[in-house]
Amino acid sequence: MSKDFSHMLKEKGLKNTPTRRAILDVFSADCKPVNAEYIHEKLKKTGINLVTIYRTLESFEHAGILKRLSLNKSSAYYELAANHHHHLICTDCGTIEGFKECDIDDVSRKALKDSKFQMVSGHSLELFGMCKKCSKFLV
Repeated sequence: MSKDFSHMLKEKGLKNTPTRRAILDVFSADCKPVNAEYIHEKLKKTGINLVTIYRTLESFEHAGILKRLSLNKSSAYYELAANHHHHLICTDCGTIEGFKECDIDDVSRKALKDSKFQMVSGHSLELFGMCKKCSKFLV
């Protein structure tokens, strides 16, 4: 196990089961957003079924362990909520790349200036475009 999630599970009021730890280990090993099907493929030798993975992802999201990402894909993708970064997504091949640059303060101030909102408590940023490999075919 790359990271000990036992304390996090206990802190969130969730039982520390082998299934939950195995699913979280996938997120620890792969520093990229993943969907339930990807986790199922990675854990197929364990016998954890897809329905259990979906339910576990949902409970982790509800507990604040994972966050769901809107990546314009057909299924939901998740990443550890503690990992603050954003994504570049190729609209052609689907490659996802994370980046950490985040100067959201100025954008937040401008958004709140004439808004009914008082504050911003979080954000998510996904940039869509074409990766270098796919853009070679346009020339």
